[in-house]
Amino acid sequence: MLLKEIHHRVKNNLQIISSLLRLQSGYIKDKQALEIFQDSQNRIRAMALIHENLYKINNLAAIEFSEYIRKLTNNLISFYAIDNHIQINTNIEKTFLKIDTAIPCALIINELISNSIKHAFKNNDEGKIYVEFLALQENKYSLSVSDNGVGVQENIDSLKKQSLGLELVWNLVEQLEGTIVYNSKFGTSFRITFTENNEI
Repeated sequence: MLLKEIHHRVKNNLQIISSLLRLQSGYIKDKQALEIFQDSQNRIRAMALIHENLYKINNLAAIEFSEYIRKLTNNLISFYAIDNHIQINTNIEKTFLKIDTAIPCALIINELISNSIKHAFKNNDEGKIYVEFLALQENKYSLSVSDNGVGVQENIDSLKKQSLGLELVWNLVEQLEGTIVYNSKFGTSFRITFTENNEI
């Protein structure tokens, strides 16, 4: 009960921070500054959703990550007011992850989906975003986020210097002690593989 209450309070505090950012963003006129505030708000909401799920379940050691991804994608669809011109398709195996694994994975998915929504489809072009999360073998997983958008011509090192979100993705993959493969031949594609640590 104490752990549940802690998760509940952490979730509430994160939601308060998210609300403060949303209120503050209403006074921002600069488009770039507004986008920074909105990105930060989405990152905080992604973490709050983890704690909300942990508060609602009996197993506090791990979170059912497939259901979480569905909730996260729905939140992003609502936040960016996506209409039918962009579809988010998921292929997600039912998997339980520890919170220390789930949070960086959640932030990676949040960043990559947000990046696709904002940059992959110009002039309201129709397109698709794909999210895949698979168990490869015991404690080893593959996470893929891709789109069939316009793609980019720049190399990934140049992109990371221009984007806090992509730099954050690479740092989170390093935190997971995983590997990441980037491909921009057809749209953009990011595939991350990592092994979850068994230590508590």
